[in-house]
This record gives sequence, structure tokens and C-alpha cells, in this order.
Amino acid sequence: MKQRYDELIALIEKANYEYYTLDNPTLTDREYDNMMSELLDIEEKYPELRRPDSPTQKVGGEIISEFKKVQHKIPMFSIADVFNESEIVAFDERVRKEFPNPSYVCELKIDGLAVSLIYENGIFKSAATRGNGTIGEDITHNVKTIKSLPLRLNKPETIEVRGEIYMPKKSFNKLNEQREKNGEPLFQNPRNAAAGSIRQLDSSIAKSRNLDAFLYHVPATTKKTHYEALMELKELGFIVNPNIKLVHNISEILDYIEEWTERRDELPYEIDGIVIKVNDIHMQKELGNTAKYPKWVIAYKFPAEEVKSKLTDIVCTVGRTGQITPNAVFDPVKVMGSTIRRATLHNEKYIQDKDLRIGDMILVHKAGDVIPEVVGPVLSERKTELPIYHMPDTCPICGTKLVPTESQIDLMCPNDDCPARNIESLIHYSDRKAMNIEGLGERIIEDFYNMHIINNIIDIYNLKDKKEELIELEGFGDKSVNNLLETIENSKKVSLEKLLYAIGIKGIGEKNAKILAKKYNTLDKLMAASESELQSIPDIGPILAQNIIIFFNNPENIELINNLKSIGMNTTYLGATTKENENFIGKRFVVTGTLEKYTRDEIQALIEENGGLWASSVTKNTAAVIVGDNPGSKYDKAKELNIPIWSETDFEEQLKSE
Repeated sequence: MKQRYDELIALIEKANYEYYTLDNPTLTDREYDNMMSELLDIEEKYPELRRPDSPTQKVGGEIISEFKKVQHKIPMFSIADVFNESEIVAFDERVRKEFPNPSYVCELKIDGLAVSLIYENGIFKSAATRGNGTIGEDITHNVKTIKSLPLRLNKPETIEVRGEIYMPKKSFNKLNEQREKNGEPLFQNPRNAAAGSIRQLDSSIAKSRNLDAFLYHVPATTKKTHYEALMELKELGFIVNPNIKLVHNISEILDYIEEWTERRDELPYEIDGIVIKVNDIHMQKELGNTAKYPKWVIAYKFPAEEVKSKLTDIVCTVGRTGQITPNAVFDPVKVMGSTIRRATLHNEKYIQDKDLRIGDMILVHKAGDVIPEVVGPVLSERKTELPIYHMPDTCPICGTKLVPTESQIDLMCPNDDCPARNIESLIHYSDRKAMNIEGLGERIIEDFYNMHIINNIIDIYNLKDKKEELIELEGFGDKSVNNLLETIENSKKVSLEKLLYAIGIKGIGEKNAKILAKKYNTLDKLMAASESELQSIPDIGPILAQNIIIFFNNPENIELINNLKSIGMNTTYLGATTKENENFIGKRFVVTGTLEKYTRDEIQALIEENGGLWASSVTKNTAAVIVGDNPGSKYDKAKELNIPIWSETDFEEQLKSE
């Protein structure tokens, strides 16, 4: 039996190598599946035969409780970004000052997640994220599920290799289609999807998302050149990107960049630039590193992608405060990995300043690589005179005559009973940043409102009386309804600042809600505060003070608060009873770059929970700047002012050392 077992492993390994590395399969899917089935049967009957490099170890299903920290033996540096031809030329000139005749390897910059893989005697041992470059997270259980990564190398090497885990476009589109069907939030792009998948505690989830990987670096290679090291990776059984190119001068580098700038959409995966590496390993070592970056490599980042589309309409939406926002509707286009159809146009002045007209061909991009934005019209393609756009006179939802805001630039619906305003208010109240009622998302709230199941905030808490009715609705069942009712009940226990943010006092965001909650400790004390007292609070000022007074003098709002109290809503600041961290109390912190472990909201919450303050700009009063990948000018400003710079790991250490 052992002989057959070993034979099956060898045959399946060969098939995997042919399929994933050589792209030349010799087995049919049925033949492959039959061999896998036979292998699984043998391992079930004779568990003592199971080998750590068995292909069955890629099946998935391992669940871990947390991600363990991993110390990288050799640091995983970030790569310095450049954005234009002159910076590339300057890089080449710096290298040539030291070495007159360098060669380079040009590689596509895969838009994914950097990973380090360890093999001992040719057997896969572990995998880790880059983390802060020194300490990463153990993701072995998920990496084992990536079919193209070998569990056994073609040679019994003990080696560390590095590369990029990514999600192919096809897998990304399929994943988002499924999430849309399930009513789940969509991933913005394949990179986010890959990062979210590889950090799942349950490996079966990672496996289901069909991740892939390219390997591109051997940190302790014995080869003389980087190109030779890449060829060694191929020999060992890894997939190396087929579009790497060995070049010998700046002209060839620029030609490569031009080619792949034009051809990037042809690829079955996303790229966001070109990586240029000095080929000679000795030269690499001599050039060395800065505190952050190796000096022998740069990454050229593609310019913000601008895509042409047709502006088919401008539609207005109504916010919870009644503000009317015009939105561009255009033919669906793919920008930086995600499909977009709409973008905000802010107000009529914004539209007229850009001279946007329905029927125009327009240029669209993502501001900050995230937010869809209309750049402007393509005037050369405006063949006929198109009418100038004007905002409506009445609310598009309730028909109430619109009125200008204090700025005289924006318009608003003054009808407090406008359905759109009510729905938006309910969505805001239930949001994760507010009462965090999971399961009560935008679509469900809109449906419940239109079905008259929820008309106001108090109705949310009366849903328990409609349990049987809810269970009968499409998409609901006993379990999902019970979960919803539980989160609703739990929302009564949130701290005061969450409630203050949720009830929608004009101008009071998360930060100011926290300031007010900490100052007054109870809702009753806040409601009793005078306008002059409120004005004296830092960050509040006269306008917000007036808004607070107006809100709490409104009989409808008083009725809402009394009703919330009657159902057992907490109206006390709970943070006052928690132990605050001396490393954070009263100090201001700034975050820059792309964080790996936290969203901006999550790290902001942690700072505030520990008594710190969140700031958007670096000043001499900033306590520390928390830095992720590709930090911008805030990082440079911090260095200039000698402000402490923390990695995510440094931040976590500060949290622990109270």
C-alpha cells in the first residue's frame, strides 16, 4: 500500500507541476480527481502513511484561533516608489556612479500581498506575511491551500523564498458575484480580496477563493545574479512571472514600462507598476539599504488610471440631514480593478465649474486610488451643444420645495418626514460606527421601511414583537432573525458616545461625540449644559454648540430620548470606567500609508479607547506617526520634526505596555 501511496503522490505532484508551472497538463480533470480520491481513501484507512507533503494537505479546513507572530531572519524591506521617467533615470544614474555597466531585471509589480515561504530539505514548513518588515504573521494554514505552491520542491533544498500572493481577475469577479447574491459587501479590488482571504482563520475560506502566487526573490541566494536566482526558482517548481525581462540600459527599461502600461489590461491579474532590480547580487550588496528601502531596486507606479465613459444621467440623492447631492451616472467602466458606475458631483457649482453635461464623454479616475471621481468632460468629443445642467427645484423623493443651506451653495429638503431622510437616518443609526446593529444593512432597512416594518428608531427595538413575521420573509430564517434580534438587544449596551453619534446631531461626528461623552459622562448632564458652556469645550465651538442646543430643544428628539431610556438604553459613558493607557492619554497620533492589520477605523478606535486623540496632520504636538506601506508626506514631515515613527508592531507594543 505504501508503494501505491508514494506513487500517487508522485503522479499528482507531476500533474500539478505540469498544470500550474508549465501550463501544459497531461491529465484530464477526471483522471486527476480519481487519483486524489484514491489518495484520500488510503490516508483515511492508513493514517500512519500520511506525509506532510501530501497533496491532500491543500484541501483546507484547518481553523486557528489567532495569527502567531513570526520574526523574519532577513528583513522584508518595502520598495521605494517612483512616478515618472526622470526618477527612473536618476535611479539608473545613481547605480552607474558605483557600477558603470549594470544590467537590470524588469518585473511586473503584482498587486497582491507579499509573503515569505520556508522550505526545509525540500518540504514546505511555514509561510508569513511581511508585517512591518521585521515581524510578520504566520499564514501557513492558508498558504498550504494555494494549488500552485509546491509542498515538496524538485530538489531537497533548505531555502527561504519570497513572492506575491494574488487573486486572479476571474476569481475576484466570481467572488464578488457570490457576495452580491448573499447581500455581503463587495471587495473593492483583487488586492483587498487577496489580503482578506489570506488572513482568514478558517483555511477552507482561503481555499475557496482560488488564490495564486508568483515567486520573485531568494534573500540568501548563492547565485551570482537575480535572473539566475529566478531561474533556480523555476527549477525548484515555483511559478515565476513569465514576463520578466533582463535589460541592459535605461532605454530598454523605459521600453518595458511603455509596453506594459499599454498591455496591463490583457493580463489575467492586476498589476500596479513595474519593479526594476539591479541584476548582479554583488552590486546589490554593495549598494545596500536605507533605513526603509533597498538602494538596488525601485518600483515605478502607474499614473492614476483615467478611463473614458459616457455620462448618461445626473441623479440627486437625499442625505439624512436633507442635503441634496447630485451624482454622475455613467456607463460601467473598470478602474484600478473594480467596476464603477457612479461618482458624486457635490453640488451645482461643482458641475458648472467642470462644465459637465449629460451626454458628454467624460474621464473617470479614483481619487487617492479609492474614491470614484469625474475628472472632466472630453470636450473634443462634444459634437453637439448639450444643455447646461441645473439642480431640481423640488425633492426627488417627497416633492418638497428645496431650500438653500447656510452656505448658499448646497440645497436641502426641509421635510423632516421625507422617506429618503428617514431611511438614511436609520442606516446611520445602525451603522458599525454608531450602534453597530449587524444584519440591519442598507438594503434591509430600505425594504423594512417600504414594508412599514420599521418607520423610526424605536421600531428597531420593537422588531422582537414581529419575529414570526420576519421569519416568513424571503432571505430570513429562524437563525438569522435570532441573530438580528440579539445584535439589536446588544446595541442598548453601547457607550454614550456611540449613541450621540447615532442619533444624528448636526455636525457631531465620532470624534466630537467622544469629547462630549467624556466631558459630561451622562446624557442628562449633556442635555442640561448651556450654550456658553458647550462653546468653551475645545473642538466644539459656537456652531456645534448651537446645533446641540437646537437638537435637545426639539420636542420630537426629547420624545425619542425618553423612549430610548424606557426600553433600557444605556446613556452613560462607559469608557470612563476603563483603564486608560499612559502611552496614549491626551496625546495626538497620525496614521499614514497602507496598514496591513487594521483599517483606519479600527486603529482610530484603539487610539481613542486608550485615551489618545486622532489627528489628520503632523505637527510639533504629534506624539507619534503610525506608518504602513508606502507612507506619504506625513512620514517625511515626522522625520523633519523628529516625531517618533511607529510600525504596526510598535503600536501594539505601546498598547501592551501600560
